Amino acid sequence: MPADHGAQVEELLAEYRRGRERLRSVQEELATLTETVRSEDGTVTVTVGAQGALRDLVLSESAYQRYRPDQLAAVVTRLSAQAAHAVAERAHELLQPVLPSGTDPASVWEGRADLDPIAVANDAPKSRIEPACDDDDEDEGSGSWLEDGRDGGRR
Repeated sequence: MPADHGAQVEELLAEYRRGRERLRSVQEELATLTETVRSEDGTVTVTVGAQGALRDLVLSESAYQRYRPDQLAAVVTRLSAQAAHAVAERAHELLQPVLPSGTDPASVWEGRADLDPIAVANDAPKSRIEPACDDDDEDEGSGSWLEDGRDGGRR
């Protein structure tokens, strides 16, 4: 019985087209991912998009009174990192079904899928984010940092 190579080729092409369409759909979803995180006191809201890029930053009027500039910067940095982590987790969930079995979605999302895992581990950044404010500073009066002179003379 002769093999019907034409039918096999057509089926392979159809499978390829379905895979491309699924991948295109996932790419569109990945491009529109955002994650919003708010500070515990509600004074700072950070929204990041795909790859952790800052999309929006909302600071309430009271944020300027509650935090000194260095503290506010630390809050924004911490919230941005949290939101970027959440976006990455959602991206991994979207990628998992379209990747070959055994492929780590994080390696694809982070652009290191074809790199040696040991080299990647050795090049990983060794930094950490400091807390937004020291517990000692929280209750040092009800005034703003602008009024209490703790800004090091900067105005």
